[in-house]
Amino acid sequence: MMQKSDEAKEPTENAPMRLRVAVSVALTCLAALASTPASAEPRAVIELFTSQGCSSCPAADRLLAEYARDSSVIALSLAVDYWDYLGWKDTLALNGHTKRQRAYAQARGDREVYTPQVVVDGVAHALGSDKVAIEKAIRKIRDERAPLSLPVTMTQNGGTLTVTVPSSADGSGQAEVWLCPITKSVHVTIGRGENSGHTLTYSNVVRRWIKLGDWSGKAETFTVPVKDIRSANVDGAAVVVQNGLASAPKLIVGAAQLGLQ
Repeated sequence: MMQKSDEAKEPTENAPMRLRVAVSVALTCLAALASTPASAEPRAVIELFTSQGCSSCPAADRLLAEYARDSSVIALSLAVDYWDYLGWKDTLALNGHTKRQRAYAQARGDREVYTPQVVVDGVAHALGSDKVAIEKAIRKIRDERAPLSLPVTMTQNGGTLTVTVPSSADGSGQAEVWLCPITKSVHVTIGRGENSGHTLTYSNVVRRWIKLGDWSGKAETFTVPVKDIRSANVDGAAVVVQNGLASAPKLIVGAAQLGLQ
């Protein structure tokens, strides 16, 4: 039989003290988590243009869910409305997403608009269900450009959301700062159309686009009351700092994501 050492023994009267210490440590950790900034250096922003009326989209929706669990990626689901005429009106679609997808195609010059389509870092597109192609695009952009070079941070302190965009290395730049309230997971049962009878899950669904302001290379801080973006179906937010204009979007130079308390 193994003999217990004296060091392993502890007076029972210390148990309340151990409990108080454990509670104190737990509360400290919770407080730290509540004020921890969103990841400042993601390796990619992936926007999936999808539709509930597209039979090819569920595979891409599942892949986006994988990316949504990857802390190094900001993965956003943008439902479009141009397939609604097929017999099922997409319950998550925004016409603004359709306009954004078309603006991307025009800015690239290829006019490629389809579902499921992924746009990586605002400049390259790939089939939304093709992980190999998406990863290739991520690597290519990182090798050839400077995506996400700005360490953007987003924090929540009580009822206030704060977005901080640092200055660029040379103090110059031109970009728009957009805040996207999101729902982390939405389950939808499709009643008609190509996916009729299926219940599909959508991850990091973008609910709105809110322009916080413009960034010209100097450090900027934006604050938003959480109540202004919070609704029954919003439990997170993402921010993107993007070159160009909404009508002609270009490279995303900074981004962050945060779960709302």
